[in-house]
Amino acid sequence: MKKIIVYLMLIFWMVIFIYPFLWMLSATVRPEAEIGGFGLIPSRLTLESYVGVFEKVPIVRALLNSLFVSTMVTAGVIVSGSMIGYALARLRFRGRNLIFAVIIFTMTLPFQITLIPQYILMVKFQWIETFLALIIPAMVNAFAIILFRQHFLSIPQDLIDAARIDGCNEFRILFRIIWPLSVPAIITVAIITFMTVWNDVLWPLIVIHERDMMTLPQLVTIFVVGGQAEGLMGVKLAAATLLAFPIVIAYSIFQRYFIESMATSGLKG
Repeated sequence: MKKIIVYLMLIFWMVIFIYPFLWMLSATVRPEAEIGGFGLIPSRLTLESYVGVFEKVPIVRALLNSLFVSTMVTAGVIVSGSMIGYALARLRFRGRNLIFAVIIFTMTLPFQITLIPQYILMVKFQWIETFLALIIPAMVNAFAIILFRQHFLSIPQDLIDAARIDGCNEFRILFRIIWPLSVPAIITVAIITFMTVWNDVLWPLIVIHERDMMTLPQLVTIFVVGGQAEGLMGVKLAAATLLAFPIVIAYSIFQRYFIESMATSGLKG
């Protein structure tokens, strides 16, 4: 009886959580006049909302821009974060603990504090209205460094010492030995970084103003808030669905590695 009650409660809260998403998907394929209802089954299926999005804004170009920026940032964060994390975990040098403490401290600072100095740097480098302003500042991530460091501490030191005896330098040890043993941690960093960059709106709004250079979240925000949707709720929900769809697919594919990493490499050391 206790298990039945627990399962009923879980099902109830699952329905409460998932209903808004199901309603959003249903609203995008139903006539505009029916969107106000609470039902999930439309009287007839229509793709008018999606057609309206593609006609009103360059959604495909924005999608490709977001994929490019998010992929480049994710690759850069994995490389830089793993290198710094390996150095902090396995190399002995003066000031290592101080550097690690400073990295942790930067995570407590809100993004708004560094917003103006970072924008001034982008202006000095003449990176405004370019993808460099979206990619370069995000390629070093404190969370990725900490996660990699904690994961690398769980790898036996004897394995690294044996590789050094065989003549491997530190880069070869990292990329040829440590990386294959750290797939869950790498995928975790990749998922979190990709999601963060993909959903970022404020920074692209500041440094990118040309429509062809806009990312998908930026374009959808301007589309919904700026009045281009002409008050049509179905078109707004269709744009939001297109924005969330790639993230849902990526997480569905890699969730096993994500859960494995969070369960095994969390806060060791």
